[in-house]
Amino acid sequence: MIRVGVNGYGTIGRRVADAVKRQGDMELAGVTKTRPDYKSQMAEKKGIPLYAVDMKSLEAFRAAGANVKGTLNDLLQRVDVIVDAAPEDTGPLNKPIYQQAGVKAIYQGGAGDGLADASFVAQCNFEEALGKQAVQVVSCNTTGLCRTINAIDRAVGVTKARAVLARRATDPDDVKKGPIDAVVLDPTTLPSHHGPDVKAVLKDLNIVTMAFKVPTTHMHLHSLILSLRKQATREDLVAALEAAPRVQLVDGKSGFKSTAAIMDLAREMGRPRNDMYEATVWKDSVSVVDGEAYMFMAVHQEAIVVPENIDAIRALYGGYTREASMKLTDAALGIAHR
Repeated sequence: MIRVGVNGYGTIGRRVADAVKRQGDMELAGVTKTRPDYKSQMAEKKGIPLYAVDMKSLEAFRAAGANVKGTLNDLLQRVDVIVDAAPEDTGPLNKPIYQQAGVKAIYQGGAGDGLADASFVAQCNFEEALGKQAVQVVSCNTTGLCRTINAIDRAVGVTKARAVLARRATDPDDVKKGPIDAVVLDPTTLPSHHGPDVKAVLKDLNIVTMAFKVPTTHMHLHSLILSLRKQATREDLVAALEAAPRVQLVDGKSGFKSTAAIMDLAREMGRPRNDMYEATVWKDSVSVVDGEAYMFMAVHQEAIVVPENIDAIRALYGGYTREASMKLTDAALGIAHR
């Protein structure tokens, strides 16, 4: 059993913790929280061992009557791998703590630069992470781009990728940032950071990206333009996407006219928290014009990196192939495995 801890129990941390509990080869040793709230109370009700991030937090939990086991340092003594799901930009503060404890670490896309030995998307570069001390699971948008572009590149080759990202403004429970009554350029200077982030995984890819925020809290929408190396038909690209792991196709003729329909599909599938782990491409949007491919893709920002975190745990721990790890993860999370 791989002993796993999760540092941070927010949007990603809660999902990763639940996903770890579903794995037959992993044990959730505990999660950390900064302060007592309904999220920490739910962790206790689920039987998840709860730890405070430091002594100040520990005092607050004890004052609230919470059954807290200790601090992050105590949790690190009980794990093989720690998943850092703490707030953005705290990675540089946490890294020396993990190193001192001698624990392998997984960081998220927004944790900061220079923290890890490799950027990670399971189907693209699982082998690169094997035996490493730390990896960074790339952001939700970067994960979706890597999955989809990699599938097309392997099938017919991609000489250049361009993507325009309409990003959700904030997460559903983040009332401090939204909703907003505007379209916000993010960033105003171009290109955006997503292209270099993709190149950290798909190192030979020529890619340029730009992004803006729209007043919604569920899902990002990508407009992709891919210059193809070989002559290919729309049917060739659809076949490549249908065969790709963790990519699903939907059709407007079946009622999928918006990202809201994708979220509703997750509900109908009975997914925990209505999560859509797959990058979702509109099949009827896939087209080829003058050697370039066009398509729309939706990315559920709260969920798409969850299976990547699980595979990253196995990659750091060792003893698994890419195929074996992804098969285990997909079966546990109810993802159609390809």
